Amino acid sequence: MPIRDLIKGNKIFRNESFPDYKKDMDETIKHGQKPEVLFISCCDSRVTPDLMLNTRPGDMFILRNVGNFVPQYKHDEDYHGSAAAIEYAVSVLGVKNIIVCGHSHCGACESLYKDIPNTKELAHVKTWLKLGEEAKAITLKNANFNTKEEMYKETEKNSIKYQLKNLLTYPAVQEKVKNKELIIHGWYYTLEDGTISYYDENSNNFFPLEDLLI
Repeated sequence: MPIRDLIKGNKIFRNESFPDYKKDMDETIKHGQKPEVLFISCCDSRVTPDLMLNTRPGDMFILRNVGNFVPQYKHDEDYHGSAAAIEYAVSVLGVKNIIVCGHSHCGACESLYKDIPNTKELAHVKTWLKLGEEAKAITLKNANFNTKEEMYKETEKNSIKYQLKNLLTYPAVQEKVKNKELIIHGWYYTLEDGTISYYDENSNNFFPLEDLLI
């Protein structure tokens, strides 16, 4: 999309959509944001959290990165952007739910099966993708697929499970989950039709999100 179209889009938003959100925005400006959900998703341009879930300003604290990966907790003096967002959401904003939302046709998961060159241009990408290696290993070990497309889909779902485990390495997350002050969820978004399925740990399977409303 050309920059010119983005500028026009903002004008349309200000004139047509923003008035509907003005009250919500004023409330959060006056009293501060109080989202109950930390939504961790991929930065894939086709994944649009607010559109997918019909949310309003202030509803969700959103963390986006390549592959919706969650790095394990590590206390050092390096720069940990994703970890900082998780800590802020849990310990400062006090969110009640964390959702790790993967999706179909994920380029990050597919890239786990490709040879990423050792170049300066892709140095950080190559390192970041190590966070998906466990999901790849589990997928290849179980081999519940017949085609590459099925393998990628299985990897995407296994990655969600692995990222949930990584969340529990964060002291604040672990403590609040233990005290039933925080619930973590694994969701899988299908680009083809917009449906979402949720991960059920007891059955180790994914089911339609609407089932939770029954």
